[in-house]
Amino acid sequence: MKIEEIVMRTTFLPFSPPYISREEIDEVVDTLSSDWITTGPKTKRFETEFATFLGAESALALNSCTAGLHLALVVLGIGSGDEVITTPMTFCSTVNVIEHVGAEPVLVDVEPDTLNISPSLIEKAVTPKTRAIMPVHYTGHPCKMDVIIKIAREHRLFVIEDAAHALPAQYEGKAVGTIGDLTAFSFYATKNLTTAEGGMLTGKRELIEKARALSLHGMNRDAWKRYDKGGSWYYEIDAPGFKYNMTDIQASLGLQQLKKLDRFQERRHEIVKRYNEAFSGCPCLETPANLPSVKHAWHLYTLRLNLKTLKINRDQFIEEMKERNIGTSVHFIPIHLHPYYCIKYCYRPEDFPVAYSNFLRLISLPLYPRMSDQDVDDVIEAVLSVVKSYRR
Repeated sequence: MKIEEIVMRTTFLPFSPPYISREEIDEVVDTLSSDWITTGPKTKRFETEFATFLGAESALALNSCTAGLHLALVVLGIGSGDEVITTPMTFCSTVNVIEHVGAEPVLVDVEPDTLNISPSLIEKAVTPKTRAIMPVHYTGHPCKMDVIIKIAREHRLFVIEDAAHALPAQYEGKAVGTIGDLTAFSFYATKNLTTAEGGMLTGKRELIEKARALSLHGMNRDAWKRYDKGGSWYYEIDAPGFKYNMTDIQASLGLQQLKKLDRFQERRHEIVKRYNEAFSGCPCLETPANLPSVKHAWHLYTLRLNLKTLKINRDQFIEEMKERNIGTSVHFIPIHLHPYYCIKYCYRPEDFPVAYSNFLRLISLPLYPRMSDQDVDDVIEAVLSVVKSYRR
């Protein structure tokens, strides 16, 4: 195809930049102008307001979702000799933390529609060594939590939800973050709510307080309690903890982003509607699943290419989108394809056929509230242009 025939934007549309406005900047400046910039009063406010937003019993602000998943395993006593069932269709951190505590990740395949972990395969994978199930709400579409919770209760297993994509998702009217034993959220720069880097762990107060102590070296008093008026310099180490705390600078972003989250979600839904209307009738494209039992967080919009109808593969499709000045991504390279896990557990690509076959045809399109209507038009035009140029 000649370059002049390609539908082109004049500037590159990035895949997922953050939406930071004056309110976030002013809140951060207010923190920087105060006497306290690390974990302190604004972090506490953010935890309280986040828990209230979800209806969660308690919340702990952290420096990442990964930290939340790690702490969840630790406070639940999961370690060497234990197994944790999870999905291959996730980012590496989900499985890395299982390795960190000395347990064994047991992968099971995903469902063909949502690409979420298959409850029927979870049931088959349970052994006497299984201690927990770690479902991942892929792209923001909740897993079948009623079935997963039932399996967990029957086998006396913990449920740790990886909700990195799932704010503010709901399953059958229940907010993700209030269903499993513990739930970890991500506030990374690309997420629906961002603190640049950061995360939150939600769950029962007793478990969250155990995680709180471990999140700051295992100290029984954090710096705010030691250095605020009336505090004491004295502290004790009750356990060898970690350095996972969130700062008030990060929490400042979170406080303002949380106020805007509903508005952000409205815009995401508008963009998804436009995409679905444009792509649903095209035999070369499969739009994302959205089951009636859920409220989708729409962190990602993942198209699946029908490669039998195209003359190019997924990677070439991405390059064609780049030619048209549209940034895209792939979510995810399945865990069993990464060298560490492939070698250690002797995985083959076909061991998880649904995850693998879908990975080969997945492409994530830009989806964020900063997108203008023209940006959305440009993405749609670029996708349909590639399809038209390379359709069999």
